[in-house]
Amino acid sequence: MAAGNSRQLYINFDEYQRQGEPSRREAAYAWATAIGLQAVDGLTTSAYLHQLARRNIEGEISIDEVQQLARSYYESRRAHDENNEDKEEADRVSANIVKVLAQPTFAFNTNGFISIHRRIFDGVFKHAGRLRDYDITKKEWVLGGDTVQYLNWEDLRRALDYDLAQEREFDYTRLAAVEFCSHLSRFVSGLWQIHPFSEGNTRATAVFTIQYLRYLGFAVDNDLFEKHSWYFRNALVRANYSNYNLKVNRTTKFLELFFRNLIFGEQNELRNRYLLIEQLQPDNYTPTGTPPGTPTSTPTSTPTSEVPQHFNSVNELVVNLIKVIGKEELSIKEILARANLRDRKNLFDYHLKPAIETGFVRLKFTDKPSHPRQKYLLTVKGLMMYNQLITNI
Repeated sequence: MAAGNSRQLYINFDEYQRQGEPSRREAAYAWATAIGLQAVDGLTTSAYLHQLARRNIEGEISIDEVQQLARSYYESRRAHDENNEDKEEADRVSANIVKVLAQPTFAFNTNGFISIHRRIFDGVFKHAGRLRDYDITKKEWVLGGDTVQYLNWEDLRRALDYDLAQEREFDYTRLAAVEFCSHLSRFVSGLWQIHPFSEGNTRATAVFTIQYLRYLGFAVDNDLFEKHSWYFRNALVRANYSNYNLKVNRTTKFLELFFRNLIFGEQNELRNRYLLIEQLQPDNYTPTGTPPGTPTSTPTSTPTSEVPQHFNSVNELVVNLIKVIGKEELSIKEILARANLRDRKNLFDYHLKPAIETGFVRLKFTDKPSHPRQKYLLTVKGLMMYNQLITNI
């Protein structure tokens, strides 16, 4: 069984987080995530890659330079040591993931998902970005050597098209925190079960999920994928495995705990041994370390009084801006008028900027901030907050 390897070497995400420098903090998070995700396939990165990562975090070299240096490093070593394949894969894939996470673009469709796989495994797999053309099985530690039933290869694209189209139409905005994580878990586990690629499905799914959550407005900037990537994979396995003889049913409850920690900052205990089919949790199993009053199962209707815990500390100016924008798309001029403000710079510096940085508001034209018809609208996270605000009025 693999374990998170990024803690063994040189990157200390907490160190950069304490420094409070956004660029370094974001770069360190991306590297910790990218390196930690290699554990899902039993890979570990090299000391050399960690040295390059630190130099990138410190701003000494760009991510493109990291990729070039890593490529040259393994080209020079190949003639002397042919046992570097796993280290090379882990190093080059990690650098590729960091580059993907640094890019603001995100396409929520089948081609976008395939593109993520291609960019992550570019220069590593010949089949990067290609759907598999054969059926697969995989022996899983958490299943005692049994396998999940993955989708047959003939239906891969149709299944991706269907799942992504259904998710694109889903309205998260009226869900409570627990319901949000429950639905997200079903979507992500279903996407993973398709297993469209020959290799690298979990890493591609994880990066796609991170980008999707960012698109929804959630800043997933903690070290869950660094420390618990192996748990993440095992939770995906358990969400897609059933065995009548062993009385094992599919369950997303383990994946939900992961997402509740990742998105809402809960402190549920994430232990791989809890997922082993020989050690199934009893029916009354509940998460540990959850905030007081947090439901332990998905309610049948949305509680009108539930607000994710981190919403309670939102800047008052951001709260007012959320009320002003509501479910509309507004220009700077329109926001100024509705908020009874006059100073554009004040609006941007003290209202819009913090609302965007905390994931409550987004630009309509994200790739063109200076677009002449630019508008501002609430993210899914912002709409969840807005619906709670108007409910409590």
